[in-house]
Amino acid sequence: MLSQTVEYALRAAVYLADQGPHARTTEQIAEITRVPQAYLSKVMQGLARAGIVTSQRGIHGGFLLVKRPEELTILEVVNAVDPIQRIRTCPLGLPGHGVNLCPLHRRLDQALASVEQAFGSTTLAEVLAEPTASIPLCNGLTEDSADRRRRRIRHEGGA
Repeated sequence: MLSQTVEYALRAAVYLADQGPHARTTEQIAEITRVPQAYLSKVMQGLARAGIVTSQRGIHGGFLLVKRPEELTILEVVNAVDPIQRIRTCPLGLPGHGVNLCPLHRRLDQALASVEQAFGSTTLAEVLAEPTASIPLCNGLTEDSADRRRRRIRHEGGA
């Protein structure tokens, strides 16, 4: 359902959310997120054009999130690189349908609306804070964030 570009953008954004406020280079992001560097460069350009990330030049340069992880939703990242396409009118162009979708296309649009709602109500901070033994990009987490996550899981009685 989601494109590979969206998957890669989400991996990069989650990694940057975990690493903030420190800038990370395309090479660093690619290594941790397991995204091919050439593809990641294009993804990061798309995120920059959409105002999700900014880049800094120099010795401590790289990419940073523009918003705090608590303010940035999954939907914003998704829509920055491959927007969810809702079904507004009959995809077949049938004259009698127009905006009156048939039962199939109405249900498909309802599913897309549910995805939009779920992604729009979930921040990157929530993804990182969710108690789980399966930590996103676990090899790339800073020692501090990995320790905080383990303590939270133990404290909340999670897996």
